[in-house]
Amino acid sequence: MTGRFGRQPTGWGSRVSARLSRWAHSVAGQVFALQAMIVLLLIAAGASALVFQARYDSERDARHRSLAAAEAFAHAPGIAAALVSADPTARLQPLAEAARQGSGVDFIAVMNIQGIRYTDSRPELIGRRATGDLSRAVAGHAFTETFRGEPSDAVRAVVPIRNADGVVVGLVGTGIEVENVSQVVEGQLPLLLGAAAGALLLGTSGAALVSGRLRRQTRGLGAAEMSRINEHHEAVLHAVREGVVIIDAEQRLVLANDEARRLLGLPPDPENRHVTDLGLDPRTAELLASGRVVTDHVHLAGDRLLAVNVRPTKEYRGMSTGSVVTLRDSTELAALSGRAEVARGRLQLLYDAGVRIGTTLDVVRTAEELSEVAVPRFADFVTVELLEPVLHGEEPSMISGIYTEMRRAAITGVRADSPLQPVGDIIRFVVPTAPMAAALDAGHAVLAADLRAAMGWRAQDAQGTRVALDYGLHSLISVPLQARGVVLGMANFWRAADTPEPFDEEDRSFAAELGARAAVSIDNARRFTREHAVAVTLQRSLLPRVLPAQNAVHVAYRYLPAKAGVGGDWFDVIPLPGGRVALVVGDVVGHGVHAAATMGRLRTAVHNFSTLDLPPDELLGHLDELIDRIDQNDTGVGPVGGPEEDAPEEVTDGAAEPAGVTGATCLYAVYDPVSGRCRMASAGHPGPALVRPGGDVEFPELPAGLPLGVGGMPFEAAEFTLPEGSRLVLFTDGLVEDRDRDFDTGLHLLREALAQPGRSPDQACSDVLAAMLFPVPSDDIVLLIADTRRLEADRIAEWEVPGEASAVSRVRNAGAAQLAAWGLDEISFTTELILSELITNAIRYGSAPVRVRLLRDRTLICEVSDGSSTSPHLRYAATTDEGGRGLFLVAQYADRWGTRYTDRGKVIWAELPLTGGPEPPVADPLDLDALEDLAW
Repeated sequence: MTGRFGRQPTGWGSRVSARLSRWAHSVAGQVFALQAMIVLLLIAAGASALVFQARYDSERDARHRSLAAAEAFAHAPGIAAALVSADPTARLQPLAEAARQGSGVDFIAVMNIQGIRYTDSRPELIGRRATGDLSRAVAGHAFTETFRGEPSDAVRAVVPIRNADGVVVGLVGTGIEVENVSQVVEGQLPLLLGAAAGALLLGTSGAALVSGRLRRQTRGLGAAEMSRINEHHEAVLHAVREGVVIIDAEQRLVLANDEARRLLGLPPDPENRHVTDLGLDPRTAELLASGRVVTDHVHLAGDRLLAVNVRPTKEYRGMSTGSVVTLRDSTELAALSGRAEVARGRLQLLYDAGVRIGTTLDVVRTAEELSEVAVPRFADFVTVELLEPVLHGEEPSMISGIYTEMRRAAITGVRADSPLQPVGDIIRFVVPTAPMAAALDAGHAVLAADLRAAMGWRAQDAQGTRVALDYGLHSLISVPLQARGVVLGMANFWRAADTPEPFDEEDRSFAAELGARAAVSIDNARRFTREHAVAVTLQRSLLPRVLPAQNAVHVAYRYLPAKAGVGGDWFDVIPLPGGRVALVVGDVVGHGVHAAATMGRLRTAVHNFSTLDLPPDELLGHLDELIDRIDQNDTGVGPVGGPEEDAPEEVTDGAAEPAGVTGATCLYAVYDPVSGRCRMASAGHPGPALVRPGGDVEFPELPAGLPLGVGGMPFEAAEFTLPEGSRLVLFTDGLVEDRDRDFDTGLHLLREALAQPGRSPDQACSDVLAAMLFPVPSDDIVLLIADTRRLEADRIAEWEVPGEASAVSRVRNAGAAQLAAWGLDEISFTTELILSELITNAIRYGSAPVRVRLLRDRTLICEVSDGSSTSPHLRYAATTDEGGRGLFLVAQYADRWGTRYTDRGKVIWAELPLTGGPEPPVADPLDLDALEDLAW
């Protein structure tokens, strides 16, 4: 701590404190502390032993005295007779007190065999029962014990009193209180403490003498300083790459490290020998013995050119102690400089390899990068061969000995006219002694410095190797490409006439390092290829393979997975009742197998909800709730506000947190070819493009909806009337935006690409992708183009049905006449039956207005609508029921039937094939008028 003016304090107290601190941290101080601690522990142990021994002796003496007093009193004449007298206490109390005072015990109590006191040194205890176990004395056995209890803790003896016949008639208890025994021991403590203090003084004085002697010999150094001195000494002897020689004042060698022994060629045991007796040349011996100061003196010692420095050591007690000589071999500096330059070049090449190899996740391109980075700085030609499974992203076999052939994936050379086999050829390793086969078998790089002497390589392909040798190839390093202990392929580094120096062992080590780094990148590319293929396969298997047959729209589509990883984009075309069709496009956030699997779940959910024939906004609402439940199930998080302890414990493999649906968008549109109206709703998805018949392109405004899974807001739908011949274009955001293009720019380009009329949907898909596709798409692309169609008016028949039973037959007959006009007489009977059932029940159980509509599309569609929202249900009628079979008959005769709800009621529909098929067997001819009385 500095003083007021920044100077160190100079008082005697500070100096004493500093010296004590240095002494405490020195080896001598630590030895003194250790010795003092040992002396203190020994004295403490001895004093404790003496105290325990004194206590033990005092208690033993108390037992003997108590037992002797009790035995003497019990056998005294007249004691037994006094016990059976009329007043034992009056006769025995004086005797007991006299005996107590004479024996020096603290109490003498006479008791009967039940332990009732007749006498005691405390009169208040007379007549009370003595505590403790007296059964042994009653049985006739005298004993001593250390008693703990009332009235006080004591060392006591209990002796039986026998009469003339030897029968126990009473007991005598004598004792000395524990407190009095302890006082005896405490009286000896001053002597013990005095002896301990004297021993401590003598011990510490001896320790101080020893530590003082040690301090003078170690010069007050601490343990860390002495360890550091030893480390420096060892480093000088063995680690320093500069020769160090220490010579004393008598010109004898005191110390020489390993490097000095090597440079001077010293004998095995040079210490304590005169410099002239070390076998050195006279000039060198004279320089070492001269003791003069020398700085960077160039001295020739044998065939070595040494740079010598000589410095005298510090004088000790006014006497010279010798000199220190350092030696440095200048002949190796040039060679070291050249090797350092080569090493720097190799390090730079390794750095460039780390930067250039693995820039893409493509297996073949990574192999090409390996060959390109090594030419021409390391080799004249580089070839890379890979196993066939690796090229396809599959896991290569780990069984050794099966790598007999590989496919050449890359070749790079200083010249284009290579004598080696081209890319794509199969390279076989059939001779075990060839460098390639030997490297694969050994699992490390193999050097063939002279190819003319490599007989195994020459025997593998005699004609090809002859061409290679004539070309000038003369040296080869074969490196197996291994990652995680699995062989992926082989890299071969060749030198030709352009580099006359052959490869050496250092080159082999460098090639192995280069191959190891490249193998990791190739394995990463292989694993990415495999995972990408799995994700693409899963994605394509979950997307529609064949679009369903329908007449409402003419559809073409394109799906392109992202290069960086498959995402969760999907599309769908779903036929709906009434000739309508649903067009769906969606996008799941993320890439990989999880996104593809989530897409499959959402697509299945949309299919299931579409069977309910819900409006687009309601369908998206149900889908949003479903995704919320999926998230809760996948992540183990219960609903908001629910007790967390009720949630089941998630069991995972420890690798990752459970992943839910991180986000998804969807556009759902329903087109009705009868009215030409299209109703759609969006959940955070870009709206469609609408191409008018004349070629005008517009992007209809849709109510903004949150992405699926966010929740909290209802979805809204928009409805448009599309002119006949209009074109709907649905897409995902991967088509219009990327890192280098914003969304608005993409919409502008899409408008231009769609503004050319006269093209089929398929041709339009191709043109749009040609105009807008990115070189390396970072997201999936879905493009769905649908040309809308209208159902011709002559294929539609509608009737208004009055609310009376007689109207059923009139409408049925009108329907039969319409079927005859359409040439569908084969299904006339079935249609009349279904119409009768549907109209009758609409009149009976529904509400006005009741309408009937027949649509001739791919099937005949019968629709009966009314103003009620009550839905019928199929059931089995009992044999005694008068009704209840109508809907059952409809289900038997129709291909499909169902109910959909409108803003003002419901529509019950049924679909029949346009050609009559085998009808369900009936026992008797049906009376259609009678069927009007059947209920649902």
